[in-house]
Amino acid sequence: MATLPAAIAPSHVAVVTGAASGIGFAAARAFAGLGMKVAIADRDAEGLKAAGQVLATLVGEENVLAVPTDVARREAVQALHEQVSARFGTVHVLMNNAGIQPGSAMFGPTETWERILAVNLGGIVNGTQIFAPDMIAGGAPGLIINTGSKQGITTPPGDPAYNVSKAGVKAFTEALQHDLRGTAGCKVSAHLLIPGFVYTPLTAKGRLEQPAGAWTPEQTMDFMLERLGAGDFYILCPDNETPRALDEKRMAWAIGDIIENRPPLSRWHPGFAEAFKAHVEGE
Repeated sequence: MATLPAAIAPSHVAVVTGAASGIGFAAARAFAGLGMKVAIADRDAEGLKAAGQVLATLVGEENVLAVPTDVARREAVQALHEQVSARFGTVHVLMNNAGIQPGSAMFGPTETWERILAVNLGGIVNGTQIFAPDMIAGGAPGLIINTGSKQGITTPPGDPAYNVSKAGVKAFTEALQHDLRGTAGCKVSAHLLIPGFVYTPLTAKGRLEQPAGAWTPEQTMDFMLERLGAGDFYILCPDNETPRALDEKRMAWAIGDIIENRPPLSRWHPGFAEAFKAHVEGE
């Protein structure tokens, strides 16, 4: 394995939200496998309990804390912080990963928009604002890893609330890292995880078998750890159908809408179909 950041070390403490399944559980399992004490949080109490039992086989029951938590509720995240601090002390790795994607429409139910924004963006704001001050003040090396999405960068049509939430995560995490690097004596850094197509309960959408184009959560974690070791802020993950070069061209086209004064989301505009195809093919 590549060299890991100093924050990821045996007996250090990792907190992972959205950890009952998918990427969050894979992250918690990876941290536990490296000998870290792990606190996991999720709204799914039963799934969380099962996840905790698996982690306990890796690092011992005394080194695992499972706390049912709705990250959209600030008081719940505060309670999580208090329990982690009482049990383990200093937190070295905070992975704000909890997210939902129930689907949305521009003029869909207000409740859907509010819930998506409260969990996907509000949960990351809550986790960071509640955990980070103690992490910084402690003076130890630390990582804050926020799970974003490619949909927060290229914002494809079809799920606007999710796109808005993840675009907010990108902007928030960029601002966070700027603040951290300008804080005297701060040894905590922020990182934006941008998964590719990963087969998880969130993305399965009724499929019982992993699509050929998808990565597993474990592959995503292997890549994340490698890139954290390299010091990357933007951890842009490929998958089995989308190499990094294609992601880069899609993202360049998206920002090009502003620079070239094209219509928004011109990648999906019939009048620009040929131009986008030529862009991707390098013509």
